[in-house]
Amino acid sequence: MSLFSMFKSDKGDQMTAHKAFAIALLYTMAADGEMDPEEVGHLLSVIGGERGKGGSIGVGANNQALLNAAMKYTRTHSHEQFLTEATPVLTTAQRLCILMNLVDSALADGEAEPEEREFFDKVQKAFGISDEDFRPYFQVLMMKNDRGVFLDQDHPMNQPGFSVTLPGQAA
Repeated sequence: MSLFSMFKSDKGDQMTAHKAFAIALLYTMAADGEMDPEEVGHLLSVIGGERGKGGSIGVGANNQALLNAAMKYTRTHSHEQFLTEATPVLTTAQRLCILMNLVDSALADGEAEPEEREFFDKVQKAFGISDEDFRPYFQVLMMKNDRGVFLDQDHPMNQPGFSVTLPGQAA
């Protein structure tokens, strides 16, 4: 046993749903090898960024520990380890919430990079959410991020009869 082994575990190392949320976002942000300002802004907005002096946004004290734990985790664990550890502690609603935020994060800089898409696919599969089940949420997110609906009257989403059928609604 190495002397450094004593640093491997702390009591805060337990996986929680909130920690899994932050970790998944960090993995998505880092998937393409760069963290764009828009992605950082999205991360801060969803984990609870707070405005500081001069209006700058930073991580509030309540969420700094969460962000630190998530960053530490991503440096020491693979995606596969994360998915194995996180999936069992998440409810279906939490899994869907994470997936929706991963899409939003990937689109924050305007386009989902291939590496971000690949990570999303791994998470979706590990979470047991099929394309069919996630499709309505994805369509809503694509509409949310498509400002073309304001600029082009002929946009497909502006056509009569356009709708998104959400789970539990009649088609």
